[in-house]
Amino acid sequence: MFFILDIVLFIMFTGAIIARSILVPRKMLESLHHPVEGLFFGAYWVSVSLILNATQSYGVPNCGPWLIKAIEILFWTYCAIVLLVAVFQYYVFFQDERMSVADAMPTWIFPVYPLLVVGPMAGTFIPSQPPEAAYPMWVGAVMMQGLAWTVSLMMYSIFTQRLMTSSLPGPPTRPGMYVSVGPAGYTSAALISLGTQAPNVLPNNVFDTVAIPDGDIAKAVCVLAGVFVILFSFWFFCISTVAVVAGIKQMTFTLNWWAFVFPNAGLTLAAIQVGKVFHSPGINGVCSALTILLVTMWLITAVFHIRAVYRGTILWPGKDEDEK
Repeated sequence: MFFILDIVLFIMFTGAIIARSILVPRKMLESLHHPVEGLFFGAYWVSVSLILNATQSYGVPNCGPWLIKAIEILFWTYCAIVLLVAVFQYYVFFQDERMSVADAMPTWIFPVYPLLVVGPMAGTFIPSQPPEAAYPMWVGAVMMQGLAWTVSLMMYSIFTQRLMTSSLPGPPTRPGMYVSVGPAGYTSAALISLGTQAPNVLPNNVFDTVAIPDGDIAKAVCVLAGVFVILFSFWFFCISTVAVVAGIKQMTFTLNWWAFVFPNAGLTLAAIQVGKVFHSPGINGVCSALTILLVTMWLITAVFHIRAVYRGTILWPGKDEDEK
């Protein structure tokens, strides 16, 4: 049900963006250069990755081998596109924009955000891929995840500097602080997922070891690294939650509210992977509760979003992200 809804919404929103570009051609370039709106370009590609994930889950078990090959091609195409986005969008901001550290937000991570979901996406694809396709996909996913995590750490530093030397974001934009939950969450989920699959993917001549299979070495390293990182995500979740609760009386709806959902999905996915690898019923129960909360927050945010559009407080000229 949600997959079909996702496809319908994606087509609708893509059509709206195309219509805007045709009706007002200059708006597309202005949008990409906008210090706030331009950052959301990365979120578009995260949506594409979610559709590919669901295609693997619902399509591959019910289609022929052609879809497995198509998934492999789409994976590498996606990696190439989002790598170019991460390079050139940051270059545009470095070259043409001057953004104050006092206004730093976790959304500065957005140009590299699509790379953060490459690891979890590969973890979903690899089980159905043949060995000759699974091995390069595993290696590529680890490399892409490393790039995204490293760039995110640099942006974390800038945001933390803002919090230490300036002030918290205004109450309406504080939900955007949850974006900082995502990088560590998705990285943890990716490392654990890829690690648990390493024994079935890696050949035994990668690390030139004799006594221990290479896949087992990679599994141990990846799982430990994923567990090491996950609480960093939870720490930012706690800080963001305290900040939101402290300013809840002054909050009005902005597009930042969607950060209640997708970054916290990364933390939930990571917790699910931890529960699987340690076979913990307690953690699995917490993950079920988190999943229910995510669905609830998605529905609440969607209702407030529609209400805000109807009232003309967002997605109108001079409002919200369209305001310089």
